[in-house]
Parts: sequence; C-alpha cells; structure tokens
Amino acid sequence: MTARSKPFSADILKLDVATEAERIVHWMRSELRNGLRKRGLVLGLSGGIDSSVCAALATRAVGPDRVFCLYMPERDSDPESLRLGQDVASAFGLSGAIEDIGPMLDAMGCYERRDAFIRQVVPDYGEGWTSKIVIDNALTTKAYNISSLVIRRPDRQIEKHRLPPDVYLGIVAATNMKQRTRKQLEYYHADRLNFAVLGTPNRLEYDQGFFVKNGDGAADIKPIAHLYKSQVYQLAEYLGIPCSIRCRTPTTDTYSLPQTQEEFYFALPYREMDLCLYGLNNGIPAAKVATACRLSERQVGLVWRDITAKRKVARYLQLPPLLIEEELE
Repeated sequence: MTARSKPFSADILKLDVATEAERIVHWMRSELRNGLRKRGLVLGLSGGIDSSVCAALATRAVGPDRVFCLYMPERDSDPESLRLGQDVASAFGLSGAIEDIGPMLDAMGCYERRDAFIRQVVPDYGEGWTSKIVIDNALTTKAYNISSLVIRRPDRQIEKHRLPPDVYLGIVAATNMKQRTRKQLEYYHADRLNFAVLGTPNRLEYDQGFFVKNGDGAADIKPIAHLYKSQVYQLAEYLGIPCSIRCRTPTTDTYSLPQTQEEFYFALPYREMDLCLYGLNNGIPAAKVATACRLSERQVGLVWRDITAKRKVARYLQLPPLLIEEELE
C-alpha cells in the first residue's frame, strides 16, 4: 500500500520506537568509531525535547562517561531551561559544565547591536524593556509572512510594531550571535576531550531552516534530523525523558519575552506542521491532509506554499562551503 492510498492521520507518523532507537544508536556508535574517529560526544542541553532525546541516545550509544553536556545561559534565557537541562543530565548520569555566555555576548555587542535596531522602531527602548519577534503567517494574512516586534514596556504595557526588512535582519543577525557563541564553546570542549559535536535538529527544523548557519546548525553528527518532531516525542517517552520536558511547549528561548516556535517561525503547531510536511513529501492529497489537521484545503495549500518558500531559504543554510572543484586532492 502506497502512502497516497493509506488512511491519513497522525498515526501515519507512529514509530516502532524500540527498533528506531536501536537503529539510531547503532549508527551513532558506528559513525563515531569508523567515520569521525572520536571518543565521545558533546552537546548543548537546552531543556528542550530534541536535545534531551539526543542526550539519551548518546548515552545508549557510548555510555554516560563519554557524553559531555553544556548549559549555556545568557541574559535573556529562561532559568527553567537550565534546570530542565540539568534534570536530563541527572536522569542519565551525565557530566557537564555551565558556560554563561552573557559576558561574551556583551563583549561582542550582541545586546547593544540588537537594541540599536529595535530603537529604529521604538526610540525609547532600553533598560527594563523586553521584546520578541513574531510572525503573522500566511494563514492569518492570507498572503505572506509578516514580521513584527512585540515589546513590553517597564509599566508592563505591550505593543506590537511592524518591522521593516532591514530592522528585522539586524535584530536577527545580532541574536544569531547567541547560537554561534554556544557552538564555539561546544567545539572547544569537543577538541579538549577528542569528542565529536552532536547536533539536535529534527526533520521539521532541518527541512525548514529553523537553525543558524554555523551556529546550532553546525555539528559532526545529527541523529534525529530524519525524524518528524512528533516522532521525537514518541522516542522521548520510550527513552524516559522527564515529563516536565515532554509536556513543555517548544520555545526558542532566544528573546527576552517568552516565545513559542510557531510565533517566530512555523505556520502551525508542530503536530499539524509534521502532517502537512509529510503530506507534501509523500504526495498526499490536500483534502486528506486538511481533514487530519482540521484545516481547509485552501489553508493546507497556504501551508505548503510556506514550506516551499522556507525550503529555498534552508538551502543556503544547509550548503557546505562552495568549491570550484568538488574534490581536492
């Protein structure tokens, strides 16, 4: 039976979790020994579902003594992220270190550069203010994604401002320093230990370019990039990831105001995004996808258009450095 002819629902993404976990673990162990020739794995633990599942898989692949975890908070981080990351490490007996990247970001002007761009839209923005970027996606605008800045004044008043493209790019460029600084520290510890760096994107994030080039997109091995996020949650339950993490709403933990992933990037929550992406990948009729996601066929078409547009952006993020000759001897 082909994917097009099967009944279409969330069950289409159901995994044989025991078999899949073992397959990933075997592949990680083999690649580490024969391809990368490294002794163990370094990863950043964010308190999110993806890094937690990767930590559990790494532990199964090489043992807890050869997995090193990093917690890398900064000025805008939710303190809960650090606590949850440490809970995961404790559950699997993993060692690690806290690397506060705030002073490094200060020294590079990350916050100062970001705030300077914000003040082009909100001139009074300064100490005691908080902010985040959100999108009005194609489902709400019936056209294209529109980026806006949400700010909270010291008196708790909330405002929303449309972002000109240059201001949006400037804010994102400054905040991308956070992911690139974290990756620099991961590679420092990997070099120190003769370990490889483990990347944590799932299929939805990798396909849609929800990562920073040479930041969280940089890694030596990415064990869950083939799995839809719904499948990562299935593995999380099987692997014993604490419920506090499995029940937590996925966040970016990048801006000073709380921000969900769909507020910033995706058109829908991950369950519906997974089904739309699977449907597009496998030629499922829009009517079937619409029924499974409780959307109209027109809305599914808009989501598919958004997926296709983001893939064009993701292509640059996924590319290795370009060479005039593909193979250099």
